[in-house]
Amino acid sequence: MRKRLSAVKPNRRQILLTGAVAVAGTTGAIVAASHSDAADSGPYGSGVIANWLVLSKAISPETIIKTVIAKDGVFMFGDSIAVQDGKSLAIRLAGRTGDSLAVHNWSGRPTTQAVDALQDWATKYGMPRRILMATGTNDVFNPPVVTAQINRTMSIVGPNRTVVWVNTQMCRTARTAAMQIADQRNSAWINLQLADAQRRYPNLRIVHWAEYLAAKPTRLTAYLSDGVHTTVPYGQDARNELITQALAAAKLALPQAKSSK
Repeated sequence: MRKRLSAVKPNRRQILLTGAVAVAGTTGAIVAASHSDAADSGPYGSGVIANWLVLSKAISPETIIKTVIAKDGVFMFGDSIAVQDGKSLAIRLAGRTGDSLAVHNWSGRPTTQAVDALQDWATKYGMPRRILMATGTNDVFNPPVVTAQINRTMSIVGPNRTVVWVNTQMCRTARTAAMQIADQRNSAWINLQLADAQRRYPNLRIVHWAEYLAAKPTRLTAYLSDGVHTTVPYGQDARNELITQALAAAKLALPQAKSSK
């Protein structure tokens, strides 16, 4: 393990991001990782991804998708955190901005397949002017893929729509100390790729969930149940409020005339 971890060295910026997040003290479980720390820790120290296709999901029916398109609402693509928090977000968003939300959330899913779902909906239905990407947590098992998937997303969406992307905090408290360190480093690596992409794409906005948690160490235990998923209602409310604020700001910045699909 020591040799494998030393082969993936974060740069100074990754160290700053990772060092800001302490290991939370709660216990819990997370889907998508192998169930034994004695198993292969994978090339990046966080383990290997499990078969996420059998895990829980929440996908809006076509009637909701078409309503969101007609009303220029929001498409959401996420993982298990989004599966848990998506309904609460939809209620908050409707009450705050009047926006409708269509979701394609799937537990354990990496970003590559989330972008595949975005492409599928864009082809079948078109897109509203705001896309919410609440994905990235399950890329700790293979962090280098993220930049290419951000680029794919921005290519699909184009320059006249806004992508709001929630960054990543993962440190599974039920895992070994070495794996928790790898989770933190790999989360920082993912977030660094998002930050770099934001400089290339003016229509990409980041929800700084990781930085929000790191700002006060007590938030890690108050807002995360297992080092990853939000507690309900406190963590869920905090994360959804950050997302709602970002989507509301993106709406204000949109041109008044609705763009074509």
